[in-house]
Amino acid sequence: MLPKEKLERINELSRLSKTDGLSQEQQNEQKALRKEYLATFRKAFTNQLHSVKVVDDEGSDVTPQKLKDSKAQKRKPLH
Repeated sequence: MLPKEKLERINELSRLSKTDGLSQEQQNEQKALRKEYLATFRKAFTNQLHSVKVVDDEGSDVTPQKLKDSKAQKRKPLH
């Protein structure tokens, strides 16, 4: 999760863009902050998905293969 100050700055820049407009420097800052926010969000979401196991009514594991592969790849040591 991004620090509270960065989230507040994202919101501040968003409000400014709707009212007064942003300078080129502010636009670049907003773009960088949004990029950082999305990267953090995606990483957290992926981690959350890796904790999911899907089972049907009979108790059989029906987790999609793509998710199983992603989990396995994450567990591989980096060598």
